[in-house]
Amino acid sequence: MVVTDDIYTKDGTVDINKKPANKKKTGNWKACSFILGNECCERLAYYGMGTNLVNYLQEQLNQGNVAASNNVTNWSGTCYITPLIGAFVADAYLGRYWTIAIFSIIYFFGMTLLTLSSSIPGLKPSCTGDVCHPTQEQIAVFFVALYMIALGTGGIKPCVSSFGADQFDETDEVERKRKSSFFNWFYFSINIGALVASSVLVWIQMNVGWDWGFGIPAVAMAIAVVFFFAGSRTYRLQKPGGSPLTRIAQVIVASFKKLNVKVPADKSLLYEVADNESNIQGSRKLEHTDKLKFFDKAAVETENDHDKESLNPWRLCTVTQVEELKSVIRLLPVWASGIIFATVYSQMNTMFVLQGNTMDQHMGPTFKIPSASLSLFDTLSVIFWAPVYDKIIVPCARKFTGKERGFTTLQRMGIGLVISIFAMIAAGILEVVRLQIVRKNNYYDLKSIPMSIFWQVPEYFLVGCAEVFTFVGQIEFFYDQAPDAMRSLSSALSLTTVALGNYLSTLLVTAVTKITTQNGKLGWIPDNLNRGHLDYFFWLLAILSLLNFIVYLWIAKWYTYKKVAGYPE
Repeated sequence: MVVTDDIYTKDGTVDINKKPANKKKTGNWKACSFILGNECCERLAYYGMGTNLVNYLQEQLNQGNVAASNNVTNWSGTCYITPLIGAFVADAYLGRYWTIAIFSIIYFFGMTLLTLSSSIPGLKPSCTGDVCHPTQEQIAVFFVALYMIALGTGGIKPCVSSFGADQFDETDEVERKRKSSFFNWFYFSINIGALVASSVLVWIQMNVGWDWGFGIPAVAMAIAVVFFFAGSRTYRLQKPGGSPLTRIAQVIVASFKKLNVKVPADKSLLYEVADNESNIQGSRKLEHTDKLKFFDKAAVETENDHDKESLNPWRLCTVTQVEELKSVIRLLPVWASGIIFATVYSQMNTMFVLQGNTMDQHMGPTFKIPSASLSLFDTLSVIFWAPVYDKIIVPCARKFTGKERGFTTLQRMGIGLVISIFAMIAAGILEVVRLQIVRKNNYYDLKSIPMSIFWQVPEYFLVGCAEVFTFVGQIEFFYDQAPDAMRSLSSALSLTTVALGNYLSTLLVTAVTKITTQNGKLGWIPDNLNRGHLDYFFWLLAILSLLNFIVYLWIAKWYTYKKVAGYPE
Protein backbone atom coordinates (compact mmCIF):
# COMPACT_ATOMS: atom_id res chain seq x y z
CA MET A 1 0.00 0.00 0.00
CA VAL A 2 1.40 3.41 -1.06
CA VAL A 3 1.81 5.95 1.70
CA THR A 4 0.45 9.36 0.74
CA ASP A 5 3.61 11.12 1.90
CA ASP A 6 5.68 9.12 -0.61
CA ILE A 7 3.92 10.90 -3.47
CA TYR A 8 5.81 14.10 -2.67
CA THR A 9 9.51 14.94 -2.45
CA LYS A 10 11.03 15.24 1.00
CA ASP A 11 13.74 17.79 0.21
CA GLY A 12 11.46 20.82 0.47
CA THR A 13 10.97 21.38 -3.27
CA VAL A 14 7.71 22.76 -4.69
CA ASP A 15 6.22 22.92 -8.19
CA ILE A 16 5.65 26.05 -10.29
CA ASN A 17 2.38 26.67 -8.41
CA LYS A 18 4.27 26.61 -5.05
CA LYS A 19 2.63 23.32 -4.02
CA PRO A 20 4.66 20.33 -2.71
CA ALA A 21 6.40 18.70 -5.70
CA ASN A 22 4.75 15.48 -6.88
CA LYS A 23 7.41 12.83 -7.55
CA LYS A 24 5.61 11.35 -10.55
CA LYS A 25 4.68 14.61 -12.23
CA THR A 26 7.82 16.66 -11.64
CA GLY A 27 11.58 16.37 -11.67
CA ASN A 28 13.91 13.58 -12.76
CA TRP A 29 15.00 13.25 -16.38
CA LYS A 30 11.63 14.49 -17.64
CA ALA A 31 12.37 17.95 -16.26
CA CYS A 32 16.08 17.71 -17.01
CA SER A 33 15.46 17.21 -20.74
CA PHE A 34 14.25 20.83 -20.93
CA ILE A 35 17.15 22.05 -18.79
CA LEU A 36 19.72 20.19 -20.90
CA GLY A 37 18.11 21.49 -24.11
CA ASN A 38 18.23 25.03 -22.74
CA GLU A 39 21.86 24.65 -21.73
CA CYS A 40 22.87 23.19 -25.09
CA CYS A 41 21.37 26.17 -27.00
CA GLU A 42 22.69 28.75 -24.53
CA ARG A 43 26.21 27.33 -24.74
CA LEU A 44 25.94 27.28 -28.55
CA ALA A 45 25.16 31.01 -28.35
CA TYR A 46 27.98 31.72 -25.88
CA TYR A 47 30.71 29.75 -27.63
CA GLY A 48 29.37 30.81 -31.02
CA MET A 49 30.38 34.38 -30.31
CA GLY A 50 33.18 33.78 -27.79
CA THR A 51 35.33 31.08 -29.43
CA ASN A 52 36.43 33.29 -32.33
CA LEU A 53 36.22 36.63 -30.53
CA VAL A 54 39.98 37.20 -30.60
CA ASN A 55 39.91 37.16 -34.41
CA TYR A 56 36.96 39.60 -34.53
CA LEU A 57 38.87 42.05 -32.33
CA GLN A 58 41.91 41.78 -34.58
CA GLU A 59 40.12 41.97 -37.91
CA GLN A 60 37.18 44.30 -37.25
CA LEU A 61 38.42 46.43 -34.33
CA ASN A 62 42.04 46.51 -35.52
CA GLN A 63 43.65 45.28 -32.26
CA GLY A 64 47.05 43.61 -31.86
CA ASN A 65 47.80 40.18 -30.33
CA VAL A 66 48.24 41.35 -26.74
CA ALA A 67 45.27 43.80 -26.73
CA ALA A 68 42.91 41.31 -28.39
CA SER A 69 44.00 38.46 -26.11
CA ASN A 70 43.58 40.59 -22.97
CA ASN A 71 40.16 41.89 -24.05
CA VAL A 72 38.95 38.32 -24.57
CA THR A 73 40.22 37.09 -21.20
CA ASN A 74 38.89 40.22 -19.41
CA TRP A 75 35.44 39.72 -20.90
CA SER A 76 35.50 35.96 -20.31
CA GLY A 77 36.60 36.61 -16.75
CA THR A 78 33.68 38.99 -16.22
CA CYS A 79 31.32 36.29 -17.51
CA TYR A 80 32.48 34.16 -14.59
CA ILE A 81 32.42 36.95 -11.97
CA THR A 82 28.83 38.12 -12.64
CA PRO A 83 27.49 34.72 -11.46
CA LEU A 84 28.08 36.00 -7.93
CA ILE A 85 25.31 38.56 -8.60
CA GLY A 86 22.93 35.99 -10.09
CA ALA A 87 23.65 33.47 -7.34
CA PHE A 88 22.97 35.95 -4.55
CA VAL A 89 19.68 37.00 -6.14
CA ALA A 90 18.66 33.34 -6.60
CA ASP A 91 19.55 32.09 -3.12
CA ALA A 92 18.29 35.14 -1.25
CA TYR A 93 15.21 36.36 -3.11
CA LEU A 94 14.00 34.99 -6.46
CA GLY A 95 14.99 31.33 -6.47
CA ARG A 96 16.80 29.65 -9.34
CA TYR A 97 13.84 29.43 -11.75
CA TRP A 98 13.02 33.14 -11.91
CA THR A 99 16.68 34.19 -11.85
CA ILE A 100 17.39 32.05 -14.92
CA ALA A 101 14.26 33.40 -16.63
CA ILE A 102 15.04 37.11 -16.08
CA PHE A 103 18.76 36.98 -16.87
CA SER A 104 18.13 34.86 -20.00
CA ILE A 105 16.10 37.73 -21.45
CA ILE A 106 18.93 40.23 -20.68
CA TYR A 107 21.30 37.77 -22.38
CA PHE A 108 19.10 37.64 -25.49
CA PHE A 109 18.99 41.45 -25.77
CA GLY A 110 22.80 41.52 -25.53
CA MET A 111 23.11 38.94 -28.33
CA THR A 112 20.69 40.96 -30.47
CA LEU A 113 22.68 44.19 -29.98
CA LEU A 114 25.91 42.34 -30.80
CA THR A 115 24.38 41.11 -34.06
CA LEU A 116 23.25 44.65 -34.94
CA SER A 117 26.75 46.02 -34.20
CA SER A 118 28.22 43.68 -36.82
CA SER A 119 25.56 44.00 -39.51
CA ILE A 120 23.96 47.48 -39.64
CA PRO A 121 25.81 50.25 -41.53
CA GLY A 122 26.83 52.92 -39.06
CA LEU A 123 27.15 50.41 -36.21
CA LYS A 124 29.65 48.10 -37.90
CA PRO A 125 33.19 49.30 -38.73
CA SER A 126 33.93 50.37 -42.31
CA CYS A 127 36.73 48.39 -43.95
CA THR A 128 39.10 49.07 -46.84
CA GLY A 129 40.48 45.76 -48.03
CA ASP A 130 41.74 43.89 -44.96
CA VAL A 131 41.99 47.01 -42.79
CA CYS A 132 38.97 48.21 -40.76
CA HIS A 133 38.47 51.63 -39.19
CA PRO A 134 36.12 51.41 -36.19
CA THR A 135 34.91 54.64 -34.58
CA GLN A 136 34.86 55.11 -30.80
CA GLU A 137 31.04 54.94 -30.88
CA GLN A 138 31.09 51.62 -32.77
CA ILE A 139 33.60 50.18 -30.31
CA ALA A 140 31.42 51.40 -27.42
CA VAL A 141 28.26 49.73 -28.81
CA PHE A 142 30.16 46.48 -29.35
CA PHE A 143 31.47 46.38 -25.78
CA VAL A 144 28.08 47.36 -24.29
CA ALA A 145 26.58 44.34 -26.09
CA LEU A 146 29.46 42.16 -24.96
CA TYR A 147 29.06 43.06 -21.29
CA MET A 148 25.25 42.77 -21.44
CA ILE A 149 25.91 39.16 -22.42
CA ALA A 150 28.33 38.89 -19.48
CA LEU A 151 25.59 40.11 -17.13
CA GLY A 152 22.99 37.78 -18.65
CA THR A 153 25.19 34.74 -18.39
CA GLY A 154 25.82 35.71 -14.75
CA GLY A 155 22.25 34.78 -13.86
CA ILE A 156 22.32 31.50 -15.76
CA LYS A 157 25.72 29.94 -15.06
CA PRO A 158 25.43 29.57 -11.27
CA CYS A 159 21.81 28.46 -11.31
CA VAL A 160 21.27 26.05 -14.18
CA SER A 161 23.46 23.15 -12.98
CA SER A 162 22.06 23.48 -9.45
CA PHE A 163 18.54 23.80 -10.85
CA GLY A 164 19.05 20.56 -12.77
CA ALA A 165 20.37 18.80 -9.66
CA ASP A 166 17.32 20.09 -7.74
CA GLN A 167 15.20 17.80 -9.92
CA PHE A 168 16.52 14.78 -7.99
CA ASP A 169 15.42 14.22 -4.38
CA GLU A 170 18.49 13.55 -2.22
CA THR A 171 16.35 11.71 0.33
CA ASP A 172 15.47 9.12 -2.33
CA GLU A 173 18.29 6.60 -2.89
CA VAL A 174 17.40 5.95 -6.55
CA GLU A 175 17.14 9.64 -7.42
CA ARG A 176 20.37 10.43 -5.56
CA LYS A 177 22.31 8.05 -7.85
CA ARG A 178 20.73 9.61 -10.94
CA LYS A 179 21.84 13.06 -9.81
CA SER A 180 25.51 12.07 -10.03
CA SER A 181 24.99 11.07 -13.68
CA PHE A 182 23.20 14.35 -14.35
CA PHE A 183 26.40 16.37 -13.92
CA ASN A 184 28.16 14.30 -16.60
CA TRP A 185 25.29 14.67 -19.07
CA PHE A 186 24.97 18.36 -18.20
CA TYR A 187 28.57 18.92 -19.25
CA PHE A 188 27.98 16.68 -22.28
CA SER A 189 25.11 18.95 -23.44
CA ILE A 190 27.32 22.03 -22.96
CA ASN A 191 29.80 20.57 -25.39
CA ILE A 192 27.23 19.56 -27.98
CA GLY A 193 26.46 23.29 -28.23
CA ALA A 194 30.17 24.10 -28.26
CA LEU A 195 30.71 21.50 -31.03
CA VAL A 196 28.37 23.35 -33.42
CA ALA A 197 29.85 26.69 -32.37
CA SER A 198 33.50 25.76 -32.91
CA SER A 199 32.87 24.07 -36.25
CA VAL A 200 29.94 25.52 -38.18
CA LEU A 201 29.70 28.99 -36.62
CA VAL A 202 33.42 29.78 -36.66
CA TRP A 203 33.54 28.80 -40.34
CA ILE A 204 30.54 31.05 -41.07
CA GLN A 205 32.20 33.97 -39.26
CA MET A 206 35.45 33.62 -41.22
CA ASN A 207 33.94 32.80 -44.63
CA VAL A 208 30.39 34.19 -44.80
CA GLY A 209 30.41 37.18 -42.44
CA TRP A 210 30.21 38.32 -38.86
CA ASP A 211 26.56 39.38 -39.25
CA TRP A 212 25.52 35.75 -39.82
CA GLY A 213 28.19 34.53 -37.41
CA PHE A 214 26.65 36.52 -34.54
CA GLY A 215 23.03 36.35 -35.77
CA ILE A 216 22.80 32.56 -35.53
CA PRO A 217 23.95 32.53 -31.85
CA ALA A 218 21.29 35.18 -31.14
CA VAL A 219 18.63 32.87 -32.59
CA ALA A 220 20.06 29.97 -30.56
CA MET A 221 19.66 32.06 -27.40
CA ALA A 222 16.02 32.75 -28.30
CA ILE A 223 15.47 28.97 -28.66
CA ALA A 224 17.16 28.44 -25.27
CA VAL A 225 14.65 30.80 -23.62
CA VAL A 226 11.73 28.94 -25.24
CA PHE A 227 13.15 25.57 -24.12
CA PHE A 228 13.42 26.76 -20.54
CA PHE A 229 9.87 28.10 -20.22
CA ALA A 230 8.43 25.03 -22.02
CA GLY A 231 9.41 22.79 -19.10
CA SER A 232 7.95 25.00 -16.36
CA ARG A 233 5.22 22.57 -15.28
CA THR A 234 7.70 19.73 -14.79
CA TYR A 235 10.23 21.59 -12.63
CA ARG A 236 10.90 21.22 -8.91
CA LEU A 237 11.78 24.53 -7.28
CA GLN A 238 13.81 25.09 -4.13
CA LYS A 239 12.56 28.01 -2.03
CA PRO A 240 15.03 30.89 -1.55
CA GLY A 241 16.41 30.82 1.99
CA GLY A 242 17.07 34.51 2.54
CA SER A 243 20.41 36.30 2.31
CA PRO A 244 23.25 33.82 2.88
CA LEU A 245 25.68 36.71 3.33
CA THR A 246 23.61 38.00 6.26
CA ARG A 247 23.66 34.57 7.93
CA ILE A 248 27.44 34.35 7.47
CA ALA A 249 27.90 37.83 8.91
CA GLN A 250 25.72 36.92 11.92
CA VAL A 251 27.95 33.95 12.79
CA ILE A 252 31.14 36.02 12.50
CA VAL A 253 29.72 38.88 14.60
CA ALA A 254 28.28 36.54 17.25
CA SER A 255 31.59 34.65 17.49
CA PHE A 256 33.57 37.83 18.16
CA LYS A 257 30.97 39.12 20.63
CA LYS A 258 31.54 35.89 22.60
CA LEU A 259 35.31 35.97 22.36
CA ASN A 260 35.69 35.08 26.02
CA VAL A 261 32.89 32.49 26.11
CA LYS A 262 34.03 28.89 26.53
CA VAL A 263 32.60 26.24 24.17
CA PRO A 264 31.20 23.26 26.14
CA ALA A 265 32.93 19.88 25.73
CA ASP A 266 29.52 18.31 25.06
CA LYS A 267 28.63 19.69 21.63
CA SER A 268 24.99 18.63 22.03
CA LEU A 269 24.65 21.64 24.33
CA LEU A 270 25.20 24.02 21.39
CA TYR A 271 22.08 25.83 20.25
CA GLU A 272 19.88 24.26 17.55
CA VAL A 273 16.16 24.46 16.85
CA ALA A 274 14.12 21.49 18.06
CA ASP A 275 12.27 20.94 14.77
CA ASN A 276 13.34 18.23 12.34
CA GLU A 277 14.17 20.90 9.76
CA SER A 278 16.54 23.80 10.31
CA ASN A 279 15.28 27.35 10.77
CA ILE A 280 16.77 28.28 7.37
CA GLN A 281 14.12 27.90 4.68
CA GLY A 282 15.02 25.25 2.10
CA SER A 283 17.87 23.82 4.19
CA ARG A 284 18.38 20.60 6.12
CA LYS A 285 20.20 20.53 9.45
CA LEU A 286 23.97 20.07 9.38
CA GLU A 287 25.88 17.99 11.92
CA HIS A 288 28.50 19.67 14.07
CA THR A 289 32.13 19.33 12.93
CA ASP A 290 35.25 19.72 15.11
CA LYS A 291 37.28 21.94 12.80
CA LEU A 292 37.21 25.77 12.90
CA LYS A 293 36.05 25.57 16.53
CA PHE A 294 36.23 29.31 17.08
CA PHE A 295 32.90 29.81 15.28
CA ASP A 296 31.18 27.37 17.66
CA LYS A 297 31.08 30.28 20.11
CA ALA A 298 28.20 31.73 18.05
CA ALA A 299 26.06 28.73 19.04
CA VAL A 300 26.77 28.94 22.79
CA GLU A 301 23.63 30.24 24.53
CA THR A 302 24.12 32.95 27.18
CA GLU A 303 21.89 35.26 29.20
CA ASN A 304 22.50 38.21 26.87
CA ASP A 305 21.24 36.44 23.73
CA HIS A 306 17.63 37.59 24.05
CA ASP A 307 16.07 40.85 22.84
CA LYS A 308 12.89 41.16 24.91
CA GLU A 309 10.90 38.06 23.85
CA SER A 310 13.02 36.83 20.93
CA LEU A 311 16.56 35.61 20.33
CA ASN A 312 19.03 38.09 18.85
CA PRO A 313 20.37 36.47 15.63
CA TRP A 314 23.49 38.64 15.85
CA ARG A 315 24.35 37.05 19.22
CA LEU A 316 23.10 33.46 18.94
CA CYS A 317 23.16 31.24 15.84
CA THR A 318 22.15 27.63 15.30
CA VAL A 319 24.68 24.84 14.75
CA THR A 320 23.45 24.58 11.14
CA GLN A 321 24.11 28.28 10.57
CA VAL A 322 27.61 27.93 12.03
CA GLU A 323 28.27 24.88 9.86
CA GLU A 324 27.16 26.87 6.80
CA LEU A 325 30.04 29.26 7.38
CA LYS A 326 32.44 26.41 8.09
CA SER A 327 31.39 24.72 4.83
CA VAL A 328 32.16 27.87 2.85
CA ILE A 329 35.56 28.30 4.55
CA ARG A 330 36.45 24.65 3.83
CA LEU A 331 35.56 25.18 0.17
CA LEU A 332 37.89 28.16 -0.30
CA PRO A 333 41.25 26.29 -0.59
CA VAL A 334 39.71 23.83 -3.07
CA TRP A 335 38.28 26.79 -4.95
CA ALA A 336 41.67 28.54 -5.11
CA SER A 337 43.33 25.42 -6.53
CA GLY A 338 41.10 25.67 -9.63
CA ILE A 339 42.41 29.08 -10.72
CA ILE A 340 45.59 27.83 -12.42
CA PHE A 341 43.59 25.13 -14.22
CA ALA A 342 41.21 27.81 -15.50
CA THR A 343 44.22 29.80 -16.75
CA VAL A 344 45.27 26.77 -18.80
CA TYR A 345 41.72 26.37 -20.08
CA SER A 346 41.54 30.04 -21.17
CA GLN A 347 44.44 29.53 -23.59
CA MET A 348 42.11 27.77 -26.02
CA ASN A 349 40.44 31.08 -26.87
CA THR A 350 43.67 33.08 -26.96
CA MET A 351 47.18 31.63 -27.32
CA PHE A 352 46.08 28.38 -28.96
CA VAL A 353 44.16 30.40 -31.59
CA LEU A 354 47.10 32.76 -32.15
CA GLN A 355 49.42 29.75 -32.44
CA GLY A 356 47.06 28.21 -34.98
CA ASN A 357 47.00 31.44 -37.01
CA THR A 358 50.72 30.91 -37.78
CA MET A 359 50.19 27.39 -39.19
CA ASP A 360 48.83 25.94 -42.43
CA GLN A 361 45.03 25.93 -42.06
CA HIS A 362 44.26 24.20 -45.36
CA MET A 363 42.35 20.95 -45.41
CA GLY A 364 42.68 19.75 -48.98
CA PRO A 365 43.45 22.07 -51.90
CA THR A 366 40.66 24.63 -51.30
CA PHE A 367 39.04 24.30 -47.87
CA LYS A 368 40.60 26.40 -45.10
CA ILE A 369 39.78 25.65 -41.47
CA PRO A 370 39.74 28.70 -39.13
CA SER A 371 42.24 28.36 -36.28
CA ALA A 372 39.49 28.91 -33.68
CA SER A 373 37.68 25.85 -35.04
CA LEU A 374 40.39 23.62 -33.57
CA SER A 375 38.56 23.96 -30.24
CA LEU A 376 36.25 21.45 -31.92
CA PHE A 377 38.73 18.79 -30.77
CA ASP A 378 38.42 19.95 -27.17
CA THR A 379 34.67 19.55 -27.54
CA LEU A 380 34.97 16.13 -29.20
CA SER A 381 37.26 15.08 -26.37
CA VAL A 382 34.64 16.07 -23.78
CA ILE A 383 31.85 14.38 -25.76
CA PHE A 384 33.98 11.23 -25.89
CA TRP A 385 35.19 11.21 -22.28
CA ALA A 386 31.93 12.25 -20.51
CA PRO A 387 29.98 9.04 -21.34
CA VAL A 388 33.16 6.92 -21.07
CA TYR A 389 33.67 8.25 -17.55
CA ASP A 390 30.04 7.63 -16.59
CA LYS A 391 29.59 4.21 -18.20
CA ILE A 392 33.08 2.63 -18.05
CA ILE A 393 35.51 4.43 -15.71
CA VAL A 394 33.08 4.81 -12.75
CA PRO A 395 31.93 1.12 -12.72
CA CYS A 396 35.56 -0.05 -12.99
CA ALA A 397 36.78 2.31 -10.29
CA ARG A 398 33.86 1.32 -8.06
CA LYS A 399 35.15 -2.28 -7.96
CA PHE A 400 38.49 -1.13 -6.54
CA THR A 401 37.45 1.77 -4.32
CA GLY A 402 34.04 0.53 -3.17
CA LYS A 403 32.72 4.10 -3.54
CA GLU A 404 29.31 4.72 -5.14
CA ARG A 405 30.82 7.29 -7.57
CA GLY A 406 34.04 5.39 -8.27
CA PHE A 407 36.26 8.29 -7.27
CA THR A 408 35.59 10.98 -4.72
CA THR A 409 34.99 14.36 -6.34
CA LEU A 410 38.34 15.57 -4.98
CA GLN A 411 40.16 12.61 -6.55
CA ARG A 412 38.38 13.26 -9.84
CA MET A 413 39.44 16.91 -9.85
CA GLY A 414 43.03 15.99 -9.03
CA ILE A 415 43.29 13.65 -12.03
CA GLY A 416 42.19 16.52 -14.27
CA LEU A 417 44.86 18.82 -12.82
CA VAL A 418 47.56 16.28 -13.76
CA ILE A 419 46.21 15.98 -17.33
CA SER A 420 46.25 19.79 -17.71
CA ILE A 421 50.03 19.77 -17.08
CA PHE A 422 50.48 17.47 -20.08
CA ALA A 423 48.25 19.74 -22.19
CA MET A 424 50.65 22.64 -21.62
CA ILE A 425 53.66 20.39 -22.29
CA ALA A 426 52.08 19.34 -25.61
CA ALA A 427 51.50 22.99 -26.59
CA GLY A 428 55.07 23.90 -25.62
CA ILE A 429 56.63 21.03 -27.58
CA LEU A 430 54.59 21.94 -30.67
CA GLU A 431 55.74 25.58 -30.46
CA VAL A 432 59.40 24.48 -30.10
CA VAL A 433 59.08 22.35 -33.26
CA ARG A 434 57.24 25.16 -35.11
CA LEU A 435 59.94 27.71 -34.27
CA GLN A 436 62.67 25.26 -35.36
CA ILE A 437 61.00 25.04 -38.78
CA VAL A 438 60.78 28.86 -38.91
CA ARG A 439 64.49 29.28 -38.15
CA LYS A 440 65.66 26.45 -40.39
CA ASN A 441 63.80 27.78 -43.46
CA ASN A 442 63.93 31.49 -42.66
CA TYR A 443 60.10 31.73 -42.47
CA TYR A 444 60.20 34.71 -40.10
CA ASP A 445 57.96 36.94 -42.20
CA LEU A 446 55.49 34.28 -43.39
CA LYS A 447 51.98 34.74 -42.00
CA SER A 448 51.54 30.95 -41.85
CA ILE A 449 54.27 28.36 -42.21
CA PRO A 450 53.88 25.03 -44.08
CA MET A 451 53.07 23.01 -40.95
CA SER A 452 49.58 21.56 -40.56
CA ILE A 453 47.36 23.16 -37.92
CA PHE A 454 46.17 19.67 -37.00
CA TRP A 455 49.38 19.22 -34.98
CA GLN A 456 47.46 21.25 -32.38
CA VAL A 457 44.91 18.47 -31.89
CA PRO A 458 46.74 16.78 -28.93
CA GLU A 459 46.80 19.96 -26.81
CA TYR A 460 43.09 20.57 -27.40
CA PHE A 461 42.22 16.91 -26.77
CA LEU A 462 44.14 16.86 -23.48
CA VAL A 463 42.41 20.02 -22.26
CA GLY A 464 39.04 18.41 -23.06
CA CYS A 465 39.97 15.27 -21.13
CA ALA A 466 41.10 17.40 -18.17
CA GLU A 467 37.77 19.28 -18.26
CA VAL A 468 35.75 16.08 -17.81
CA PHE A 469 37.65 15.32 -14.65
CA THR A 470 38.24 18.76 -13.13
CA PHE A 471 35.37 20.98 -14.31
CA VAL A 472 32.64 18.32 -14.02
CA GLY A 473 34.06 17.20 -10.68
CA GLN A 474 34.11 20.84 -9.58
CA ILE A 475 30.43 21.37 -10.50
CA GLU A 476 29.42 18.25 -8.56
CA PHE A 477 31.71 19.01 -5.61
CA PHE A 478 30.51 22.58 -5.08
CA TYR A 479 26.86 21.49 -5.35
CA ASP A 480 27.23 18.57 -2.92
CA GLN A 481 29.38 20.36 -0.35
CA ALA A 482 27.41 23.60 -0.29
CA PRO A 483 24.76 24.17 2.38
CA ASP A 484 21.30 23.58 0.86
CA ALA A 485 20.30 27.26 0.91
CA MET A 486 23.62 28.40 -0.61
CA ARG A 487 23.95 26.14 -3.64
CA SER A 488 23.66 28.83 -6.30
CA LEU A 489 26.21 30.94 -4.46
CA SER A 490 28.50 27.93 -4.15
CA SER A 491 28.18 27.21 -7.89
CA ALA A 492 28.98 30.86 -8.57
CA LEU A 493 32.03 30.55 -6.33
CA SER A 494 33.27 27.61 -8.39
CA LEU A 495 32.73 29.62 -11.59
CA THR A 496 34.83 32.50 -10.28
CA THR A 497 37.87 30.22 -10.62
CA VAL A 498 37.35 30.55 -14.39
CA ALA A 499 37.04 34.33 -14.01
CA LEU A 500 40.22 34.59 -11.96
CA GLY A 501 41.93 32.15 -14.34
CA ASN A 502 41.16 34.49 -17.22
CA TYR A 503 42.27 37.53 -15.24
CA LEU A 504 45.45 35.69 -14.23
CA SER A 505 46.07 34.94 -17.91
CA THR A 506 45.70 38.66 -18.67
CA LEU A 507 48.09 39.49 -15.81
CA LEU A 508 50.64 36.90 -16.94
CA VAL A 509 50.52 38.05 -20.58
CA THR A 510 50.86 41.70 -19.52
CA ALA A 511 53.71 40.96 -17.08
CA VAL A 512 55.54 38.69 -19.52
CA THR A 513 55.20 41.27 -22.29
CA LYS A 514 56.47 44.10 -20.08
CA ILE A 515 59.43 42.12 -18.75
CA THR A 516 60.49 40.47 -22.02
CA THR A 517 60.23 43.62 -24.18
CA GLN A 518 62.71 45.61 -22.09
CA ASN A 519 65.72 47.14 -23.88
CA GLY A 520 63.91 47.10 -27.22
CA LYS A 521 63.45 43.32 -27.41
CA LEU A 522 60.44 41.82 -29.24
CA GLY A 523 59.47 39.70 -26.21
CA TRP A 524 57.83 36.29 -25.92
CA ILE A 525 54.51 37.25 -27.54
CA PRO A 526 55.08 39.81 -30.34
CA ASP A 527 52.51 40.42 -33.10
CA ASN A 528 54.74 38.26 -35.32
CA LEU A 529 54.96 35.03 -33.30
CA ASN A 530 57.62 33.67 -35.66
CA ARG A 531 60.03 36.11 -34.00
CA GLY A 532 58.84 35.41 -30.45
CA HIS A 533 58.93 32.61 -27.85
CA LEU A 534 55.35 31.53 -27.17
CA ASP A 535 56.81 28.19 -26.06
CA TYR A 536 58.30 29.90 -22.98
CA PHE A 537 54.81 31.08 -22.01
CA PHE A 538 53.49 27.49 -22.27
CA TRP A 539 56.41 26.21 -20.13
CA LEU A 540 55.57 28.85 -17.54
CA LEU A 541 51.97 27.59 -17.36
CA ALA A 542 53.14 23.95 -17.14
CA ILE A 543 55.38 24.79 -14.15
CA LEU A 544 52.60 26.75 -12.42
CA SER A 545 50.21 23.81 -13.01
CA LEU A 546 52.67 21.35 -11.45
CA LEU A 547 53.16 23.54 -8.35
CA ASN A 548 49.38 23.98 -8.10
CA PHE A 549 48.84 20.20 -8.14
CA ILE A 550 51.36 19.68 -5.33
CA VAL A 551 49.51 22.23 -3.17
CA TYR A 552 46.18 20.63 -4.15
CA LEU A 553 47.27 17.25 -2.76
CA TRP A 554 47.75 18.83 0.66
CA ILE A 555 44.38 20.65 0.42
CA ALA A 556 42.51 17.45 -0.53
CA LYS A 557 44.08 15.55 2.37
CA TRP A 558 42.99 18.29 4.80
CA TYR A 559 39.40 18.56 3.54
CA THR A 560 36.44 17.23 5.61
CA TYR A 561 33.25 16.37 3.72
CA LYS A 562 29.94 17.91 4.78
CA LYS A 563 27.59 15.81 6.97
CA VAL A 564 23.82 16.30 6.85
CA ALA A 565 21.97 15.33 10.01
CA GLY A 566 19.89 12.18 9.50
CA TYR A 567 21.07 11.52 5.92
CA PRO A 568 23.70 9.23 4.41
CA GLU A 569 27.03 10.87 3.56
